[in-house]
Amino acid sequence: MSSRHHPFAKRSLGQNFLVDNAVIEHIVRALDPSSEDTVVEIGPGRGALTEKLVDKAAMVYALELDTELARRLQEKFRHHTNVRILETDALEADFSAIADGRKLRLVANLPYNVSTAILQRLFSFAGEFVDCILMFQREVVDRITAEPGTKDRGYLSVLTQAYFVVDKLFDVPPNSFNPVPKVWSSVVRCVPRSDIVFDHVKLEALVSLSFSQKRKTILNNLKQKYADAAILLSNAEIDPQRRAETLTLDEWLKLVDASETSLT
Repeated sequence: MSSRHHPFAKRSLGQNFLVDNAVIEHIVRALDPSSEDTVVEIGPGRGALTEKLVDKAAMVYALELDTELARRLQEKFRHHTNVRILETDALEADFSAIADGRKLRLVANLPYNVSTAILQRLFSFAGEFVDCILMFQREVVDRITAEPGTKDRGYLSVLTQAYFVVDKLFDVPPNSFNPVPKVWSSVVRCVPRSDIVFDHVKLEALVSLSFSQKRKTILNNLKQKYADAAILLSNAEIDPQRRAETLTLDEWLKLVDASETSLT
């Protein structure tokens, strides 16, 4: 088919279009949208997944940064009253405004080059979503699902697991995309957490500092900024000789609570 119908992927935007119908169906089954759902899709591309969503959801908001693709999508779905193509950057999108009091369901084949940045933006809007079905490079999924004490555990692991309960669903081979990437992808379900309450700013600051030099102990990392880091760790009942990747989420939350009185 001609490029008029299938626009070329732009490397600058990290575009890899999902073309495997079996994978598309698998993603739709994982989301399982109902006729009452408002669905947000990030990066609809050529609209292969969007086509399935519009037949099931009450409303679909498709966020597309590429002006040419957005125009083609507007044309493609011009007869559908339950689709809104928003030419916007997901890194700047106001999901609260899109929600407008409703709970959203999110689905996305995220561009590899901005996937973690988009995930971190979703932290601020986690409360707007029922759930998120997201596709990342497999190595990113290894990081965000990493358990304490494993080599992939890091800043992104802790923060993602603080905001969401994350479950890996399935892997996606490179030949499911056009153009074919050099890496495998994985799909995860992220469900916003309602079981914990924490100071978001303090958690992000403490985790970032604690992982700033992974080979150092958590004490040595925290001492870069806090003179009373040893007292903080003692109050949180955390061995100062441990490394940041060994801490559980509960221990990070204890560290945040301890910082309310230990750090100034």
